[in-house]
Amino acid sequence: MEKASTKSSLKARDEVKDRFHEKNNKSSSSQSRKSSPPKENTKPQEFKLHTQERAVKRAMFNYAVTTKFYLMEIQKRQAEKLQKMIEEEEIRMLRKEMVPRAQLMPYFDKPFSPQRSNNKTVGSRESYSCLHMMSSKCLRCCSLGNEFHNLHHSLKPVN
Repeated sequence: MEKASTKSSLKARDEVKDRFHEKNNKSSSSQSRKSSPPKENTKPQEFKLHTQERAVKRAMFNYAVTTKFYLMEIQKRQAEKLQKMIEEEEIRMLRKEMVPRAQLMPYFDKPFSPQRSNNKTVGSRESYSCLHMMSSKCLRCCSLGNEFHNLHHSLKPVN
């Protein structure tokens, strides 16, 4: 018996649920119908693609680019022409300078042997500076004499 009562209670619950769902569906559909009136047929708005304007702008851009390349090419040609003129002038100057001139023939029977000159050097920088400060005596000054040694060491270098 219990089984029969549970079956009947389940059927009753299902019926209640179905009724509830039907009421909700009817009320929502009636609300949507009430809130928005039926829509009229819409007409599409006209639109403009701006293709003509874009074509004109693109043509102007292409013209600007081609003129820029043309001017760059002219400038490049002028630079090359100038460089070529400079190189030709340098070659002319070298040819003028490199003119072969007659020179004396060397004496093959008397080979050249360099000889030391007898002229004394005047005021060489090495004679005024004492490079070896570690030693007690300056060997260069001692070999020349005491007078030069005293004179040399009395002068102090200017820093």
